[in-house]
Amino acid sequence: MSTLPHGPVPATDPRERKREQRGWYFYDWANSTFFTSVITVFGALYMSSVAAADARDDFARNGPTPCVNPDGTDNYLRDCDISLLGFEFPAGSLWGYLLAVATVVQVLVLPITGAIADRSQYKKRILGFFAFLGAAASALLFFMTDGLWQLGVVLYILGNIGYGASIVTYYSFLPDIATPDERDVVSARGWAFGYLGGGIALALQLAFYLNRDAFGVSESTAVRICFLTSGLWWAAFTIIPLRRLREHQRPHGSEHGASVLRAGFTELRQTISAARAFPLTLAFLGAYLVYTDGISTVVAVSAQYGKEELRFSNEVLIATILVIQFVAYLGGMAHGLVARRIGAKKTILGSLVIWMVVVASAYFIQAGQELQFYAVAAGIGLVLGGTNALSRSLYSQLIPAGKEAQYYSLYEIGERGTSWLGPLLFAAVGQATGSFRYAIIALLVFFVVGFVLVALVPVRRAIAAAGNREPAVL
Repeated sequence: MSTLPHGPVPATDPRERKREQRGWYFYDWANSTFFTSVITVFGALYMSSVAAADARDDFARNGPTPCVNPDGTDNYLRDCDISLLGFEFPAGSLWGYLLAVATVVQVLVLPITGAIADRSQYKKRILGFFAFLGAAASALLFFMTDGLWQLGVVLYILGNIGYGASIVTYYSFLPDIATPDERDVVSARGWAFGYLGGGIALALQLAFYLNRDAFGVSESTAVRICFLTSGLWWAAFTIIPLRRLREHQRPHGSEHGASVLRAGFTELRQTISAARAFPLTLAFLGAYLVYTDGISTVVAVSAQYGKEELRFSNEVLIATILVIQFVAYLGGMAHGLVARRIGAKKTILGSLVIWMVVVASAYFIQAGQELQFYAVAAGIGLVLGGTNALSRSLYSQLIPAGKEAQYYSLYEIGERGTSWLGPLLFAAVGQATGSFRYAIIALLVFFVVGFVLVALVPVRRAIAAAGNREPAVL
């Protein structure tokens, strides 16, 4: 085994660090189109319809018309069963089941990816491999035409693997390219840049989708072209960070090839065991998992709340997504500036207070009042990117050197592993009360509990316990 020291070796030249940081921002810009366009908008829009079309083709000709309500509108939960691997379920349930399976697969893949990335000196290659895997899977969704929804299932899972594994590796570069005093601003700028990129890509795609008749293409073809352009966008802009980032990580050992994979599993076991020696780091991670579940749930159910409780049209809901994207850019930049003056922890706590106000305000929106809905959406955008960005940078201060990718894999896995709690609470309260207003106000519990837990974490002691240098402002 090599006796070389390991851990990040940041560039000492500020100009070189700035160059790497600017390149690093572009991966946020590149990958955001996957979550925004491929998952949030067009995936949810298209996957169930493709599966339902297959169910219609297989349905007995003399039976009742499948997938249709008595009034003639589509209903993918009615007489619209499809089958996969021996399981039968309604076409309308496919998207939810697919996202759940993709999450489970990531929980299995990400820890090993993180361990291997830390074990080798080829983090850029690992980042590039998974980024291009996800981009290729997104682009190949262009071929998911009627009757080929099974191809879409495979490609969505591969896309999620590429997205999650590349994100873990990408996050682990933050301590490499920024000093402790720079990380809050760098993380916030990267997150803000990502929302700007995702918003621009989605705006261009929606302009094409809504004007598809002028281009002489069908709705199905327009959606598939949006998948293709998302993959191309992701791949093209990934080239920038791959060209600008350097390999800072010294390898832990002399393994190569398959031996790195074996060593990665060993490294993972050691990290999980050693993590118990950093209880304050785990305490912050636990607090993050609580409030990030609230954040992801608010974003995930906002369209359902707007459509079913407030009776807004799809056009209003699409416009709301764009409002959140572009305001999140401004909010992310603002969070970085505030954190520079008062520190990441205090800024996160202030952000959580704003989340409480936003969620409480959502309860009082009157049905059909678009301006009220847009105002709450702007409030979400204001704190959405910044809260996550500063959580990412503060967590980087609490990680032992040389274990960045592994600890960020725990960060990502924990987020995915607990992300079912918020939707479950929202659905249960909605079912029990018959109103999504009570369901949305119930989500306050995640932000209140998260605020208390973050406030209780002594971050200076946590940074010292991890063996890292404290930033001047915390």
